[in-house]
Amino acid sequence: MQNFTYHNPTRILFGAGQIGSLRREVPQGVRILLTYGGGSIKANGVYDQVKKALAGFDLLEFGGIEPNPTFEYLMKGVELARQEKVEFLLAVGGGSVVDGTKFMAAAVPYQGNEWDLVGRHIAPRSALPLGAVLTLPATGTESNGNAVVTRAATREKIAFSSPLLFPRFSILDPETTFTLSSRQVANGVVDAFVHTLEQYLTYPADAPLQDRFAESILRTLIEEGPRTLADPTDYNARANVMWCATQALNGLIGAGVPHDWATHAIGHELTAFHGLDHAQTLAIVLPNLLWVQRTPKREKLVQYAERVWEIRQGTEAVRLEKGIIATRAFFEAMGNPTHLSAYAVGEERFPEIAERLEARKALPLGERKDITREKVLEILALAR
Repeated sequence: MQNFTYHNPTRILFGAGQIGSLRREVPQGVRILLTYGGGSIKANGVYDQVKKALAGFDLLEFGGIEPNPTFEYLMKGVELARQEKVEFLLAVGGGSVVDGTKFMAAAVPYQGNEWDLVGRHIAPRSALPLGAVLTLPATGTESNGNAVVTRAATREKIAFSSPLLFPRFSILDPETTFTLSSRQVANGVVDAFVHTLEQYLTYPADAPLQDRFAESILRTLIEEGPRTLADPTDYNARANVMWCATQALNGLIGAGVPHDWATHAIGHELTAFHGLDHAQTLAIVLPNLLWVQRTPKREKLVQYAERVWEIRQGTEAVRLEKGIIATRAFFEAMGNPTHLSAYAVGEERFPEIAERLEARKALPLGERKDITREKVLEILALAR
């Protein structure tokens, strides 16, 4: 096992009715900026619950944060927060809203070109405190210091992180997810599944506890994911998926083990160019990446096939291939196609994707740094 430091400062309030706890969690006497997306929280009643819980607080609003939040729009929120001397940010929505709010938290006090926080990975020295009310389980951003922001002008989608960006608290009420579309639910399950695999399907690190934590998340998503699609108001299924998504990327299963994240890097480029949902790109890239990387990932792929999919018959080569096939079938069953042709995306962008990764010095990718430009093109070719 590798050396690691693990600390997660986010306070989680989980379960039905927890939005009412906001009054105790948000600091008293501060000016709050409530951030949200396209307005679904007003249709599903979450907005009213938040407003009721914070009655009497000094509360401003900034709505309209997009899926794949853009730097350009978020800067409007940054200017509002500066002008109004906001002291606390409260993100109410899915991962895009929380990610966008994290950028705002870092950008408001920053003295300089705010895009440098993302594009040049300049570490912020300070950030506004923030909290979250999660309405779409997927990214795990409610319990980590990571975020992803898109710059529309250059069509770049880039991840950044800072310990200062952990939410002070996050409220996870599964009932807020009852009105999600099947597409949003499927995206959330696939997102959490791939987050787990990117920290698990690498190479053995003699970390059996982390492996079994990861395997339990994967098996739970396989069991509960279809239930969330079959019955949108199945509270227990929604609760289990929501908790899996948080556990998939709160730092626990990734402590002391190698990480991959190549699927995410390639997927971000597909989103930036073609506007595909984040999880849609992950479903497309991952099975094909696993096939290309089946030799260096052999040991963990065989373990994954046996422990997660209960595939125990045949040679190692047969078992690992069946594990990859089962993964692809799961994504497809959840409603996420695993080929670009499903979205009418051709191969004309493939060289540019590889070039952009190369220009950002992101290559080589993977836990062994062995996914070269040529392998990126091979993975994309298989994903057609």
